Amino acid sequence: MARERLQILLAHERASIGSDLVSVLREEILAVIAKHVQVDRDKVQVKMDRDKDVSMLEIDVEIPRDAALQAA
Repeated sequence: MARERLQILLAHERASIGSDLVSVLREEILAVIAKHVQVDRDKVQVKMDRDKDVSMLEIDVEIPRDAALQAA
């Protein structure tokens, strides 16, 4: 019983660390992108998925057509 509670507590702790990490990564990624292209901060999504063996970071940035042409 105590072991199960510990596992639940650890899973919850890992999830909260992941959400903090995603927030930090989102801000840092936005700062780097802003050096090159102006984007709407509301059009950037960062998501972290975790599996048993691997974590995956997914980043979706909507870049305005005009900005994409200027960067090319």
